[in-house]
Amino acid sequence: MIDSSDSGIKKLNTINRRMFIISAAKALVFTGIIARLFSLQISDNKKYLTLSDKNRLREWRLPPIRGEFLDYFGNTIAGNLKVYQLHVIPEQVEDFKSLMVRLKDILDLSKNEFTKIIKKKNSQKNWETLIVSENLSWDQFSKVNYYLHELVGAKPVLSVVRSYPFKDNYTHVLGYVSQASEQDLLNNKLIKKNHVPGLRVGKNGLEKTYENQLIGSNGVQRYEVNAYGKRINQLDHVEGTKGQNITLTIDTEIQKLCNELMLNKSGSISVMDIFNGEIIAMHSSPSFDPNLFLYGISHENWKSIRENPLKPLINKTISGLYSPGSTIKPIVALSALENDIINPNFRVKCSGKMEMYGQTYHCWKEKGHGVVNLRSAIKQSCDTYFYEVARKLGVDRLSDTALKFGLGAKVLEGIYENEKKGLVPNTKWKRNALGKGWVLGETLITGIGQGYIQATPIQLCLMTAQIANGGHKIYPKIILNKDDESIDEIKNKMENSEILDKKNTTQSLLKVGEEIFNNDDKKYYKLFKNPENIKLVIDGMFGSTNEIRGTSYRSRIDDPKYQFAGKTGTAQVKRITEEQRELDLKTEQIPYESRDHALYIAFGPYKKPRYALSIIIEHGGSGGVVAAPMAKKLFKMIIDRHDLRELTKKNLMSA
Repeated sequence: MIDSSDSGIKKLNTINRRMFIISAAKALVFTGIIARLFSLQISDNKKYLTLSDKNRLREWRLPPIRGEFLDYFGNTIAGNLKVYQLHVIPEQVEDFKSLMVRLKDILDLSKNEFTKIIKKKNSQKNWETLIVSENLSWDQFSKVNYYLHELVGAKPVLSVVRSYPFKDNYTHVLGYVSQASEQDLLNNKLIKKNHVPGLRVGKNGLEKTYENQLIGSNGVQRYEVNAYGKRINQLDHVEGTKGQNITLTIDTEIQKLCNELMLNKSGSISVMDIFNGEIIAMHSSPSFDPNLFLYGISHENWKSIRENPLKPLINKTISGLYSPGSTIKPIVALSALENDIINPNFRVKCSGKMEMYGQTYHCWKEKGHGVVNLRSAIKQSCDTYFYEVARKLGVDRLSDTALKFGLGAKVLEGIYENEKKGLVPNTKWKRNALGKGWVLGETLITGIGQGYIQATPIQLCLMTAQIANGGHKIYPKIILNKDDESIDEIKNKMENSEILDKKNTTQSLLKVGEEIFNNDDKKYYKLFKNPENIKLVIDGMFGSTNEIRGTSYRSRIDDPKYQFAGKTGTAQVKRITEEQRELDLKTEQIPYESRDHALYIAFGPYKKPRYALSIIIEHGGSGGVVAAPMAKKLFKMIIDRHDLRELTKKNLMSA
């Protein structure tokens, strides 16, 4: 028989044990709850506050505001426009198809537009931002914001895009911008740092060269949103830094006139200050509107540009290579004078052709010019005279002089990556490049700007400028700097300059370039031995434009204020057969591709020269007939705007 007292004790112990276990469990649970609450409110406070803020707050990096390009007079030639865009990140959307169908209705997208968006989405990663529209109207932007609670994953964005108010006038000078590519991000740290969806960066021209100065830095906007992602309050706005503005030396009015003169033509016009090297105009034709690239160029527009036989994508001013034709004759004459090969009275009888080793070399004038001296040979552009001068001079000495005056080297080194050097041939070049010896006939045709010799339009402009300033080296530039030397300072340096007369002209010019790079002190070397030789060449160019029988006499201006001097050029693009020579066809009767290029170089005003220009019209025919009349119109505007330009410069330097 069990003792009742023992039984009671056992029951009590059991109850106590259970109560202890329950109490311990309660204490453990309570301790866990307390610990968790401590963790949530104290230890993990920042974590959950951040998660909460992420649901409640939104932060957007704004696209950097790109620096502007200004012309010489402060006019904006590449600015910025604010646009409304719509972005979607596919991985943040539960039902992408439903979202897009809803957006199609709200934005009234066409079937073609809708298909393009879907294709674009399928071609990129799921986490990459899809730009549904790059240029929403205000009505569309407002509508999207109104229905934003239905459009989870859609983000209306205020962005900035490039604007080119002068359209095709500056295309080849400035280049254009387009969306940053993967390669852009890899090659440029600043682009990568400031990248946002839809960021546009320079693709060529000055836009690309000065990308790091232009790009600016991102701004940031912070908003409070509701459960549907709709903005209900702006909390913060941090302004980004706008990129640097860059002022060019170009005059928009002259640039526009160049564009008008070149309408429906292929070629180039360049205008340069003969002392400080400022480029006043630099137009390549045909051009195109760079605004077409801002929102993604259409297939039709791109095809039209790419397939245009006149090649609007090529910047002919710096990349076009042409035989200089008779525009090289002032350099041939100067080289012969400098090397004491001829004197001003050296005469040649021109009968219309020259025979040498069984080969006939024709003059442009079939019956010849009769007996001509140096001045009349430049004035009338007598080929026979320059055949004989070149024969006596030799191609190597001619090459040295041509190199000194700017041919065969980049004019805007480091500014345009697509600029070409051209070619000034000599005996060494042919032996190294072609593995053949030089022959005399090649010297003769080089003397009239044909054969291997190739130059860009900007090189011909520089060559003319350095003749016009009395034969001094100058340094062309397209970016304006208020700390640049004044014209008086430059002239003073020219008067006290040394002669650039080294044995190896190419090496000496490279040395000059290195000195400028290392020193910033530009040396305006004399490119001649005897100043009288330069004067003789300049006088011959005056006769060519302003005297009867001069090849550009019909384009002269009698008023001394506008009077200019120049030299015509007509460069063959195909060898003329005897049969074609006998037919004597007019330019319009010859197939376009077989017509000669028309060239003209000039400087003015004649008595106090300040500006030089070069004009090239591809397949234009005669330089005197086609190119010289353009120079007449240009010089009137250039000289009329000179005082305004000087006043602007004065104000800039005193600012």
